[in-house]
Amino acid sequence: MFKSLRQLTPFSLVLLFIAFVMSISQSTMTTAYPILMHSFNVSASTVQWLTTGFMVTMTLVMPLSPWLLDNIPLRYLLNGIVIVFLIGTAWAIVTPNFTGIIIGRLLEGIAVGALFPTFQSVILESTPKDRRGPSMGVVGLVMGSALAVGPIVSGIILQWGSWRQLFGFFFVVLIVLVLLIQKQIKNVHTLKPYRFDWLSAVMLLGFGGILYSISVIPTQGINTQWWLMMVISTIVLGIFVARQLKLKTPFLNLSVFHYHGYLPAMVLTGLSYSGLITATVLMPLFYQKVFHFDPLASGLLMVPAAIFLSLLNPKAGYLLQKIGLKRLVRIGTSMMILGYGLLALMGQANFWVGLVAAMLLEGGNAFIMMPAVTAANNALPEDLVAHGTAILTTLRQVIGAGSVVVASILITSFNQNISYGAALSQTSAWFIFVPVLGLLLSTQIKAEK
Repeated sequence: MFKSLRQLTPFSLVLLFIAFVMSISQSTMTTAYPILMHSFNVSASTVQWLTTGFMVTMTLVMPLSPWLLDNIPLRYLLNGIVIVFLIGTAWAIVTPNFTGIIIGRLLEGIAVGALFPTFQSVILESTPKDRRGPSMGVVGLVMGSALAVGPIVSGIILQWGSWRQLFGFFFVVLIVLVLLIQKQIKNVHTLKPYRFDWLSAVMLLGFGGILYSISVIPTQGINTQWWLMMVISTIVLGIFVARQLKLKTPFLNLSVFHYHGYLPAMVLTGLSYSGLITATVLMPLFYQKVFHFDPLASGLLMVPAAIFLSLLNPKAGYLLQKIGLKRLVRIGTSMMILGYGLLALMGQANFWVGLVAAMLLEGGNAFIMMPAVTAANNALPEDLVAHGTAILTTLRQVIGAGSVVVASILITSFNQNISYGAALSQTSAWFIFVPVLGLLLSTQIKAEK
């Protein structure tokens, strides 16, 4: 891991540190839900907007990253992203009402949505193809570890502090970090200015509408309004795609799908992210509902899986160069199948089983997600890397959100007839289909290094 870190440029390390802090904020709110519901007297469906709103705004901004990279110098872009995040965080700290917290989270979502594809594109562009595997392994370490570490950080802070201190923690850490690293910021991306296509930007609401529709299924169900939102969003997104195919300088260049190897690698990133995010949803429920650990203890029990993921990500980057993506995917999907299988068959027997299963699920992700991102972008010419990364991160987010919704629906449905623990085990059994699909998809990958 440390060898991989040393290979990165100082500016790439700066991007990683900032991305790590912002990534942690993505998964911290769920631990604070009960406290916020009590403090502001809001329902569970209302407090869920802190996550739903964050995800929707993040997904809306991700496709904008190619234009941002081509038109705004990196120093101004990075500082602008951090300032937007700090404003949102400060707003949440001082707000007297719940609406203010939602506004703060929306601003944070905008910043994170702009940063994620931007920092991955910059690292890919500034790294030779033969060294991208190890470099993106470190990126995977940041993305995966932060998602797992988020509930741990929030659990520790909320054990002795308030929800305002949780926001304050991110504000202080990020403002100190961004002040310290100004000298390291370099404008390494070549600007290629072109007109901002407002019509395309507005049509991106189709992405947001689809993600919102997916996210509200567990709380609002599927009704006439849901179908109307989904149909309108799909039509708008279809018009967006048609417009990109006609524009001389497309807002989001969809020609990336013409390059062999990009599409299966893109789908694999989504499937592996599904395994990671469902692990962070299912495991705290096993620990708290079945074994009756408190939130802090359940968060700490996620540490071994986070460490395992952190150790494997850089190793997977090196292995990508040695054995190729196809074999890595087979290793990763096999680990995920075993992890879900353990939860399905023995998840209620002992919390140690759950701990091992979580390590397998997150470890399997290390062998798939970032190697697939690297392979997908290696299939593209340099001028399409930003577009390819934007599409990858956006669709990965949609698949991840869909996985959480499917898990919630399955748990609720099974729990009507069986115990909550058994419902969790049956949900895990159904999710075996995800890595099985990834295993089948690996047959479409050329056996090359």
